[in-house]
Amino acid sequence: MAWQLEGTFTALVTPFTADGSIDWAALARLVEFQIAEGVEGLVPVGSTGESATLEFDERVEVIARVVEYANGRVPVIAGTGTNDTRTTIALTRKAKEVGADAALLVCPYYNKPTQQGLYEHFRAVAEAVDLPLVLYNVPGRTAVNMAAETQLRLAEEFPTIIGTKEASGNLEQVMEILRHAPAHFRLLAGDDALALPIIACGGSGVVSVLSNYAPRQFGECIRAALRGDWERARRLHYELFELMRLNFIEPNPIPVKAALALLGMIQERYRLPLTPMQPAHRQRLEAELRRVGLLQPV
Repeated sequence: MAWQLEGTFTALVTPFTADGSIDWAALARLVEFQIAEGVEGLVPVGSTGESATLEFDERVEVIARVVEYANGRVPVIAGTGTNDTRTTIALTRKAKEVGADAALLVCPYYNKPTQQGLYEHFRAVAEAVDLPLVLYNVPGRTAVNMAAETQLRLAEEFPTIIGTKEASGNLEQVMEILRHAPAHFRLLAGDDALALPIIACGGSGVVSVLSNYAPRQFGECIRAALRGDWERARRLHYELFELMRLNFIEPNPIPVKAALALLGMIQERYRLPLTPMQPAHRQRLEAELRRVGLLQPV
């Protein structure tokens, strides 16, 4: 593998037009913006990319387009996880076919599998598709936590499972994984606000929501932490901290899409059941974007 699972990987939004179709021109602009601003990788069709309301063929096309737009300049880690193992395998195969560098596999949601069920799910994908795989543990969305023991078991048994995106919010679990992980296995923060403490414990970076619209600023924060410049990393972290919080004042990706729309990069469009940001929340977000200099003062 010529690239490293290290740094800032943007969990890309999926832009839509007024009629609900995918806005390919806006997606191409976003990819160019991300690469120009220095992110280490792109993660299309995850939670932030509204994968839940994209059809199978749409997910494949978004992945293919992002691979095309990136053109080998940064790795593309395609979100291919579902709550059905067969569909996950099929989508992961398609991601490999269209050129994705790796796949991000969320824990099966709604089904609430046991730890053995989680192990068997990821084992089946690893055995079926020869592609680097990144686990994604986000119990707040899936209703099941993948225990450290399960993640480590998978990492030890399958060399193509190269890392995990940990969004449990449980730093003890994160440390347990980092303490025992095999050499090839990396851990990325799945929560922007916890990226610094996770890197301090040995994490390798972040899959970021904030970097959709602040890739240079947050990327500098993460790179500073990774090289041990904690004074600079902390300063940048706290400068951006309120934006990290506002990105989740409503369900993701509502606020991040609102921010991108305020910056003129996309239309503020969602697919139901997601709806536009409440005006009071939008005002707070706009004010903070102006305070940090991403939007010009009025």
